[in-house]
Amino acid sequence: MKITDIKVYPVWVGNRNQLVVKVETDEGIHGWGEAGLSGRELAVEGAIRHYRELLIGQDPMRIGFIWQLLYRSQYFEGGRVLTAAQSAIDIALYDIKGKALGVPVYELLGGRQRDAVLCFATLDAAEAEQVIAGCRLLLNQGWEVIRLLPAYTDYAQAGKHVWDPWRSIGVTAEQCAQVRAALGPRPILGLDYHHRLSVAEAASFCQRMPRGTLDFLEEPIRDETPAAYEQLRRMTDVPFAVGEEFSSKWQALPYIERGLTNYMRLDVCNIGGLTEAMKVAGWCEAHYIDLMPHNPLGPICTAATVHLAAAVPNFFAMEVRQSPTEDLGFYETDIFPVQLQRDGPRYLVPSGPGLGVEFNEREYANRPFRFWEPPKLYRSDGSVQNW
Repeated sequence: MKITDIKVYPVWVGNRNQLVVKVETDEGIHGWGEAGLSGRELAVEGAIRHYRELLIGQDPMRIGFIWQLLYRSQYFEGGRVLTAAQSAIDIALYDIKGKALGVPVYELLGGRQRDAVLCFATLDAAEAEQVIAGCRLLLNQGWEVIRLLPAYTDYAQAGKHVWDPWRSIGVTAEQCAQVRAALGPRPILGLDYHHRLSVAEAASFCQRMPRGTLDFLEEPIRDETPAAYEQLRRMTDVPFAVGEEFSSKWQALPYIERGLTNYMRLDVCNIGGLTEAMKVAGWCEAHYIDLMPHNPLGPICTAATVHLAAAVPNFFAMEVRQSPTEDLGFYETDIFPVQLQRDGPRYLVPSGPGLGVEFNEREYANRPFRFWEPPKLYRSDGSVQNW
């Protein structure tokens, strides 16, 4: 079997683009993959155009060899754009191999270790009473893990969207404490600050809540400097969930080895695909760290993540952006006519060959690429704030 073509589809689904990649072969078997660098899809498409020239004529069954070929056979290795491109290709190759052998992708990763993959829901509400009501709705429908978002207390100023950390920290800590008091010990509660805080701000936030309020705090500060997380780790005992921006096993390494994350938020569509994700998972297992995968996109990213979660022993819960409290429109059946089906807060592990997802190429013509940027946040003094 030989690779004959690689096609790229930057397609608008829901409220953002998804970058879908198709790898074709001379035996009529194709595979689907996805890159996760949202908002920079055209940069990733350019990288895939370069990689296409290397891959035409290659044996798609040699997944590990191809990973090394793409990563090591150039002077400038790695980086988020290149590994996002590699991720999409790698996932598509696993889809091809699973279809060729007639087995689900998780069989290529060591076999199924669980029957279902637990998901967590996201809840965004302005007032504590709304958050509590949303949590009760989720709990009544079987959702065990709930991620909250900060109380933004944002406002418009001179046409800009203003978000100041110190306007959020106090009210968010108070809101989290009220939610825990109202719901008791049953739910697993976390909060995502989306790397908007400094070390001091994150420490202050944690210290304002009673111990045991949150079961995890996601991405409180940026991850470029592991030493900053070491400092924050000494200032709070709230478990951290970090890693959704990691683009290689090397970037994940200090967070695993130094105990800087308690849940690994790897993104299979950014870290280098299933090949790289399995290596990170093994490192995490050796340090008693469970995976809590970042899955902010649609059916292809979801399917790849479900297969990964099925095959590793150290899995906690997977992000999904479709629940009773949130639906970003990423799972449209006209563009993804075949996709894994969620059963409430869980995906049952599939039994069909490959990933179990298909993309409607004809529908792509009706969904042109749109330039999209995440919200641009500013502080009240006019300086730029992380989204």
